[in-house]
Amino acid sequence: MIKLLRTSEGPVVDSRGNFFLLDNSWDELICADDAPTLIEGLLRTARRVPEPSDDSLLAPIGTQEIWAAGVTYMRSRVARMEESQSAGGGDFYDRVYAASRPELFFKAPASRAVGPDDRVRIRRDSKWNVPEPELTLVVNPHGSIVGYTIGNDMSSRDIEGENPLYLPQAKCYDGSCAIGPAVLLAGEPLPKTTEIQIEILRDAEPAFAGATSLSQMKRDPRELVEYLFRETSFPSGCYLLTGTGIVPPDSFTLDHGDEIRITIEPIGTLRNVVE
Repeated sequence: MIKLLRTSEGPVVDSRGNFFLLDNSWDELICADDAPTLIEGLLRTARRVPEPSDDSLLAPIGTQEIWAAGVTYMRSRVARMEESQSAGGGDFYDRVYAASRPELFFKAPASRAVGPDDRVRIRRDSKWNVPEPELTLVVNPHGSIVGYTIGNDMSSRDIEGENPLYLPQAKCYDGSCAIGPAVLLAGEPLPKTTEIQIEILRDAEPAFAGATSLSQMKRDPRELVEYLFRETSFPSGCYLLTGTGIVPPDSFTLDHGDEIRITIEPIGTLRNVVE
């Protein structure tokens, strides 16, 4: 198992608990036809380093764009229908869930993505905000999935619920996307039994917790990538959040200072605090 971490000194490889600093750029590694094989070869001459501290890790991304898929879980379908019912959008999301074409939207450029232990934000003009824990695909320029990381798709539910056309404002703003803590390099799909867990702490006390598994996702990750690449090119590859199956109750909204922990084994835990 190989994980790829990003630090201020450069990419660091975690190979079974041993850490190696690479001279290559992040984009060079992600864009490789066979990233795991390339990195295995680089480890022969790479310099061994101590394990990076949590506060030294950066968002594991280079110049890639971040995209997202919506309504890929039944729980997300139900939540979206409920929040948009008064705006006439209930049937809208039901049809998306059942359609052959998935919902895909642009989430963030790399410059707007924050990493582990960094701060995510909630909009000042929104009163109902939630995190969305998502398995995130790391895709090379040829449309091949080369790895996986964890994504937090911060969302303003009241803005999107007011009108589905407001989705970009509900989803795309400064501090609206976190990824990390590492990229798990794997050419094979993750098992359907893989769990996604979230815990939100408020004043060091549990405020919400939930879990789901990839078996609950309606769409195949490769299908999502195929649609994304149909008429769009990604010279540096891209990242694709695959949707959420965990939605807090309607009575819950994030507050400043909340701590969000999202865990997907064997990737790790992505921790962020709300600014």
